[in-house]
Amino acid sequence: MTTTRYEVETGEAARISSLEVVVLHTTIPATLRALRTAAGLADGLGARIRLLVAQIVPFALPLESPPIARDFLERRFRTVASDVEVETRVDIRLCRDQWTVLQSALRPHSLVVLGGTDSWWPSAEKRLAQRLRRLGHQVVFCGLK
Repeated sequence: MTTTRYEVETGEAARISSLEVVVLHTTIPATLRALRTAAGLADGLGARIRLLVAQIVPFALPLESPPIARDFLERRFRTVASDVEVETRVDIRLCRDQWTVLQSALRPHSLVVLGGTDSWWPSAEKRLAQRLRRLGHQVVFCGLK
């Protein structure tokens, strides 16, 4: 599966940490909550945050032409990432399938923070968290009520 990748740096780019907390974008409210949780983890561990955005491009469009302009995506997620005071890298991946991107974008045994709906019924985000755990990743789920 082909993906297009581009990154937006925010924060102090000179400081490089080998430890990374990955926040997966789901919805804006859930991602903001996950970013706040990840900031607490990253600050305590001396780590960086990577906000991973898998932007789905429909098959009707070329992969390099998402339905939302790249400039808008960059500004949107730069604004979302500015909510936390820990160095954050925004990694936007244009793709056809979110799962394929996640498998290729995450290092083995990554620390992943994921926000989603917290209910008794398993939401799409909770199912994604379970799939990531089965692959060996450490997943922190931040539920919204």
